[in-house]
Amino acid sequence: MLLSVRALRRLHVLDWLAGGVLACGLLFLATGLLPAEPAGDAMVRIAPLLAFLGTVIVLAELTSRAEVFDVVAAGVARAGGGSYARLFLLCVVFASVTTITLNLDTTAVLLTPVMLALASRVGIAAVPLAMTTVWLANTASLLLPVSNLTNLLAADRVALSPVGLAARMWAPQLAAVAVTMGCLWLFYWRRGERGADVYVPPEPHRPADPLLFRVCAVACAGFLLAILIDAVPLWTASASATALAVVAFAVRRRSVLRLSLVPWRLLVLVPGLFLVVETVDVNGLHSLLASAVGADGGLLGMFRAGAVGGGLSNVLNNLPVYLAGESAVPEGNHQQLLALLVGTNVGPVITPWASLATLLWFERCHAQGVRVSLRRFTATGAVLAAGALLTAVPALVLTG
Repeated sequence: MLLSVRALRRLHVLDWLAGGVLACGLLFLATGLLPAEPAGDAMVRIAPLLAFLGTVIVLAELTSRAEVFDVVAAGVARAGGGSYARLFLLCVVFASVTTITLNLDTTAVLLTPVMLALASRVGIAAVPLAMTTVWLANTASLLLPVSNLTNLLAADRVALSPVGLAARMWAPQLAAVAVTMGCLWLFYWRRGERGADVYVPPEPHRPADPLLFRVCAVACAGFLLAILIDAVPLWTASASATALAVVAFAVRRRSVLRLSLVPWRLLVLVPGLFLVVETVDVNGLHSLLASAVGADGGLLGMFRAGAVGGGLSNVLNNLPVYLAGESAVPEGNHQQLLALLVGTNVGPVITPWASLATLLWFERCHAQGVRVSLRRFTATGAVLAAGALLTAVPALVLTG
């Protein structure tokens, strides 16, 4: 009994949130508010997503423990050569590539502490690096199915392979990143904000275990190659790469392999979100969203879908909003559906709860003593969300 009480006290507020959402979903199912058939369909649909999410986060965590990110971060700082402008461009590329290839939650969870450690190592302000991480975790998550759970759902709906989705989303992705860069420089990176002209590049980072470093680097590269050539399902690719990293750690550093590596919070939260959204959807939300989104598959309808997705994401959360919005978009309006995806991916940068990645980012910043003004976060995020949406949706037309 005492151990149970202690375990409950150690739970984070986000753990309680995840458990509460799942409990609500199960309660709706038990009371009949959620019929069994749509609930079963939702669980079948998310099973591969959960397998992917669980394995890719473990892969990213082990990759971080093998110091792959630390080596890259130090290399980025050295390549900047003391120039803030050059470091800014390299950090944008680093955060964008991490988000695109590993997913936005990996960027929020693992790249955030690396970037903050980099700030400490080279003696620069932490907030510009922190904001680079959280903004690009969201706005750089359009290109591949692996980049965001919403992308996996959208790619399934419109029957697009990873290469096919990239062919449709490359222009919106470039537009969103370009706007993000402009906002980052204006609000956080320019001379008046960062407070210094140059920085001192760090020494190269030497991993403590070169063999672990190489194995995990190869595992990540293999995972990326597998999803690009679309040879196997995403969850199979992530599970295979994770298995390679786990074997390497079992041989070299067995103590690292603990159950805490598994993202239990996410694996509880995601099914709960699906159940709650299905409940709300069958009890009236669908008709409201269908009216708000409309049936126009042209540019105006795309803007409506993107605005509804981005706006509601900041009120609720982007994952359930996408799920509900997807069913409100007419079956054949693929352009409008992808515009909804743009809104739910690049829009959730205004409120802390708009995306799970942003919640996780706030948690990591708080743990490392970095404080970001909520008022400033909201105001600058609103500018970014509006700018990214207004440029990314028209860019989507170019690839149609």
